[in-house]
Amino acid sequence: MKLLPDMRLFTPTVHADERGSFFEVWRASDLDVQFVQANQSGSVQGVLRGLHHQVGRPQGKLVRVVVGTIWDVAVDLRRASPTFGRWAATELSAEGHEALWIPPGFAHGFLTVSEHAEVTYLVTAPWEPAGERVLAWNALDIPWPLDGAPILSERDAAAPGWPPAESYP
Repeated sequence: MKLLPDMRLFTPTVHADERGSFFEVWRASDLDVQFVQANQSGSVQGVLRGLHHQVGRPQGKLVRVVVGTIWDVAVDLRRASPTFGRWAATELSAEGHEALWIPPGFAHGFLTVSEHAEVTYLVTAPWEPAGERVLAWNALDIPWPLDGAPILSERDAAAPGWPPAESYP
């Protein structure tokens, strides 16, 4: 897995004993952002959510899986970036305890690869329905680990392809 500039993968040290385990998800000193909202979604195997982004007030996201496993994808939509239009993907799992930082200006999506997954993410800007945008999941050559067609929402199934109608400076 190779991340794009400004993305970060946090893999915590897990302290485990007969009682269970403990680990730090993130520290403010490691990621200098202010989170304003926490979200959680649950999905069955084969559900593909995304690629979502928000114009006006783009959201940075710290993504974590608390149950199951997902294939997580981010696409750089920052026009001035040398990686504009490029994507990065990685598997995230509850077992691995990782947290993935996706900065503002990226589209984000994931495919549930386990029987069920619960994904939680902290965001740096509140959700604004008027600013919500979707880029088609198959707009770029992303190797989604699919066995057949994904399960999509109506909005995701109707999403426009590349290039996005709106991107970021």
